[in-house]
Amino acid sequence: MQLSRSARIAVRAAAGLGFAVIYVPLLLVLVNSLSPDRSASWPPPGLTTRWWSAAWHSSGAREALWTSVRAGLGATAIALVLGTLIAFAVARYRFFGRDALSFVVVLPIALPGIVTGIALNSAFSTVLEPLGVGLGLFTVVVGHATFCVVIVFNNVVARLRRTSGSYEEAAADLGADTFRAFVDVTFPLVRSALLAGGLLAFALSFDEIVVTTFTAGPGVQTLPLWIFDNMTRPQQAPVVNVVAAVLVLLSVVPIYVAQRLSADTATASRV
Repeated sequence: MQLSRSARIAVRAAAGLGFAVIYVPLLLVLVNSLSPDRSASWPPPGLTTRWWSAAWHSSGAREALWTSVRAGLGATAIALVLGTLIAFAVARYRFFGRDALSFVVVLPIALPGIVTGIALNSAFSTVLEPLGVGLGLFTVVVGHATFCVVIVFNNVVARLRRTSGSYEEAAADLGADTFRAFVDVTFPLVRSALLAGGLLAFALSFDEIVVTTFTAGPGVQTLPLWIFDNMTRPQQAPVVNVVAAVLVLLSVVPIYVAQRLSADTATASRV
């Protein structure tokens, strides 16, 4: 489709405005983390790395970072197992309720986070507390896994639908059992989809705050919760800017890698 010169200019201007709305605030966070002032000011009077050193020596920020990493790894592990199993069931088998199962699996990502958080908090209080299991890191991992499963499921099921089941059938005809066919044939075909789904699930878990607020116990504080609790404290404002900048960078890396993996796989499948 050919666009007129004025239409191309309008589209580019709209795209530039949209990108500016998204990325300029992120750049401001990075600039403020290097500003010597404790309060946000523009333009910054200079540049310093003092706040980065202070953030590095902040025990609260380091503990919150480690908690976020553990929660993200736990939720990703659960999502990889459950999401992959459900994806294989939906893509490779025909059974009653298959479409309903797909809908139920994908639904949590569409629900508002506060609704999921309230529902999980109520369920944990009703089921786990009578058993002596209170809110803590375990409940955070389970809460994050509810929506991380969707990410893995979508990646794996999309790959399986583009991959013919004749490969597994050929392996079975050659004498391979189910496990051997999966290891030698199926897993190499879906490996990049699993990695991309795992990276996206970890990134989604790492910066989640709404569900975490309702599922974390009094002694559990992830990095987003630490930022939220300290952003109103004037003395902590520069350190919060540093931690927020680090959070953005840590979230970008897995998303970029997952996007590259998905792009490379799509190109290879067309070839």
